[in-house]
Amino acid sequence: MDGLGCHSGATRMEAAARAAGNSELLDGYAADYPTGPHDKPQSMCPAFGSLRVGLRMRRVATVLSGSACCVYGLTFVSHFYGARRSVGYVPFNSETLVTGKLFEDIRDAVHELADPDRYDAVVVTNLCVPTASGVPLKLLPNEINGVRIVGIDVPGFGIPTHAEAKDVLAGAMLKYARAEIEAGPVASPAQGRGDRPTVALLGEMFPADPMMIGALLAPMGLAAGPVVPCREWRELYAALDCDVVAAIHPFYTAAVREFRNAGRKVVGSAPVGHDGTAAWLAAIGEAFGISAERVAAAQNAFLPGIRAALAAKPIHGRITISGYEGSELLVARLLIESGAEVPYVGTACAKSEWSAPDLDWLTARGVAVKFRASLEDDCAAMEGFQPDLAIGTTPVVQKGKELGIPALYFTNLISARPLMGPAGAGSLADVVNAAIGNRDRMSRMRGFFEGVGRGDTAGIWEGSPNLRPDFRAVHQKKLDKAARAAKAEEMI
Repeated sequence: MDGLGCHSGATRMEAAARAAGNSELLDGYAADYPTGPHDKPQSMCPAFGSLRVGLRMRRVATVLSGSACCVYGLTFVSHFYGARRSVGYVPFNSETLVTGKLFEDIRDAVHELADPDRYDAVVVTNLCVPTASGVPLKLLPNEINGVRIVGIDVPGFGIPTHAEAKDVLAGAMLKYARAEIEAGPVASPAQGRGDRPTVALLGEMFPADPMMIGALLAPMGLAAGPVVPCREWRELYAALDCDVVAAIHPFYTAAVREFRNAGRKVVGSAPVGHDGTAAWLAAIGEAFGISAERVAAAQNAFLPGIRAALAAKPIHGRITISGYEGSELLVARLLIESGAEVPYVGTACAKSEWSAPDLDWLTARGVAVKFRASLEDDCAAMEGFQPDLAIGTTPVVQKGKELGIPALYFTNLISARPLMGPAGAGSLADVVNAAIGNRDRMSRMRGFFEGVGRGDTAGIWEGSPNLRPDFRAVHQKKLDKAARAAKAEEMI
């Protein structure tokens, strides 16, 4: 496809994908992951989410089909986040892309990888350019030598966040596994099947959280099932074998659809804090038809301890929260119950019915919740509310520090902690209180560097910067002209 590349623009790439026969795919993504004010990713490439899901599964090979620069960046960031396996890559050029040779190369690579002694499945992912060009992964065989072949498209112009790309692969795997179950007997879980009904847990979380949830469920005669996304293929069967699904992270639209197609009930929110744990246990009990007495027994076993843990480690201060993990509303609830003032919560994920319990709880306490929040939204909230601490994405943290506001990166410092039940009740207090206590230090640092150049004058200069406002004006005219041309194309 001549002239089509990663920097062609989302509108042009989407138009090319539809022309190549991918309208149904993009319409499905638009329904599952509705866009907001920003219709394109503002975090890392969305495909990182699905790539991470595949790389964390045992006996699963991962292959990417996309531009070399994209594959390099995704491979780098996957290893930065701890991947210990190679990422397969099928290169292409204009000729192989246009003639269909790229699909043949992908098919050959899959046949070469499909070794049942090494793999249960091979995941092939189309990035932006192959999706826009209509490379038909659905024509790949479903299995080769007993190895499952799962093909997905994860274009940046169709998937708004990398969190939702996790759902694309998780949903595709659940759909495949459900078809296997319907076709006949499948492998049992490695640890065997228990005698208690199970609750599957939807969403990546701190490793201790599933164990804590299992303890919360035990007094009701229930057990925690597998966490989806799963770590091995047979866990998919066990997840589908559950009775109820807990949508801990509310954006897993495709995964929820597969569970519902399997006849499973879905419960939103999570056992976070005192109120969240009480409401979640009640919702789980209702889904299972458990008596009010047994639910009350489970609540009474844990709620006093949660209340005591929250009281033992109070948090005092104003905090704004933003992120793209999908658990931002849960963290806000926990901080508020710890005593913090949280005027704003922004999440890059879309609103769903599974986020309703948390949204209702927060709005009842005067919190402004923004779904599909943009970087501009998050920075404006931070500047407007002037919090004692800003929890957010990397650019939000950077902006906060420039303003002299203590800031913490949500992904590495907040979501990498237990949140559920008694274990989560006081888990955030130490790091949050320590950061809030750095306010004076941040002010001293900002005062020390006051007057140092920024923007065009940043860096080290032996003399005064040679400013050229005339060049800037000429360049701005070019940008304005290009913007007008792009707007005119949209109208056509």
